[in-house]
Amino acid sequence: MKSPIPDYLNRVLENARPIEDGKPASYIETLAKADTSKIAVALAMVDGKLYSAGDDQVEFSIQSISKSFVYALAIEDAGLDRVLEKIGVEPSGDAFNSLSLERGSNRPMNPMINAGAITAHSLIVGPDATLEQRTDRILKALSRLAGRQLHVCEEVYEAEMRNADRNMGIGYMLKAAGIITGDPQEAVKGYIRQCAINVNVRDLAMMAATLCNAGIHPETGETIIPQTSVRQILSVMTTCGMYDAAGDWVSRIGIPAKSGVSGGIIGALPGQMGIAVFSPKLDGRGNSVRGVAICEQLSRDMGLHMMDVSQIAQATLRTSVATIVAGESEPHHANCNREVIIFSLRGVVRFAGSERLTRAITRELGQPNPEDPGSGRSRHACAIVFSFRDVFSFNAVAQRIIQADVYRLLLDGKSVVIIDPSGVLTIDTERAGKKLRIVETETEARNFIGGTGCHTVTKTDEW
Repeated sequence: MKSPIPDYLNRVLENARPIEDGKPASYIETLAKADTSKIAVALAMVDGKLYSAGDDQVEFSIQSISKSFVYALAIEDAGLDRVLEKIGVEPSGDAFNSLSLERGSNRPMNPMINAGAITAHSLIVGPDATLEQRTDRILKALSRLAGRQLHVCEEVYEAEMRNADRNMGIGYMLKAAGIITGDPQEAVKGYIRQCAINVNVRDLAMMAATLCNAGIHPETGETIIPQTSVRQILSVMTTCGMYDAAGDWVSRIGIPAKSGVSGGIIGALPGQMGIAVFSPKLDGRGNSVRGVAICEQLSRDMGLHMMDVSQIAQATLRTSVATIVAGESEPHHANCNREVIIFSLRGVVRFAGSERLTRAITRELGQPNPEDPGSGRSRHACAIVFSFRDVFSFNAVAQRIIQADVYRLLLDGKSVVIIDPSGVLTIDTERAGKKLRIVETETEARNFIGGTGCHTVTKTDEW
């Protein structure tokens, strides 16, 4: 069975596509010529599963999204205390390229504005490191985070260098204030090279998911960022990651995030998933207009706002297989000695819980995959049972995903039984047809599948 999640992501993109506000970054020649029709989204779960839609293979320069990860490297190489001596953590309220420092300390206000990012870059490797050594360190780290070899786009780098006067001014300001000790031109050149590294939304989603997974890469299992650094990074992303629109972002969308002027945005939900979006047209604050709209819908649909504490977002899934044993009243029932598969959910189910259920359905009922032993084992089951007896609630997106799962199974000719005594799932029974039965108890489910009085044999005593 095909997962409904890519279809949902495509619908989200189509909702954002008609938005024509904004324009590409005009001060960088290469970005000014970007194809503004491009739009993409990707979600990477903390166990490595990745979903994407739209122009998900289109590469663009990472720009200021790199600041989050280079800040992590600065903490690793110089230590948090040293970094905090040089870079603050307060929102600036000014534009990202502002020529300003914190009053009293002369520090950049935070690592997400250019002054702080140039300072963070200067702390990579060591005080005597060359531009090449720092660039190599950053490129290798970002490649590990993305899960593939990344590269610097020389065209973007050269275009930015032709218009680097303001950043050079920031570099000399930092040098005069005693914040950076080396050559300010080298620090600025290195910073611009890190911003010119090419990525796509799939790369960025996996990089964000690594932050969500306590610094451990979801696919490789490698610890790339220390957990203590992750907390620091996500905290600063929350308060400062969206330039001078950070407050509006947190109140409306509520996800730790970082944007870049090429049109990318990453979001990181600790313990859940990494989000990445891309569309080149920017608003007046330098954030992707369509990207913000996409993130707002994802947050609203999936209940991702970190301040939404109306329900505890915990859901568990259990999968079991049972064999039908006919009862005395119908000893020759057609499903006698056949298997049923039972998916039992419990708790408050949001996107992550429904995604796990969808993936379990696809694995159990799809074709066997030689690389995944046990996959496809229940593809010949005579019925699929969903037990929602212990589900407290589904949010809107979980409802839609599970509804789509049920309808697709029915279209495939499967018999589906839903145990839902509290009516937490809404289903159009007319659309579903006769192969769907909604019941209140396990006994009703068994009787529907195997005839009156039947029972089941499982490896556990649960069903």
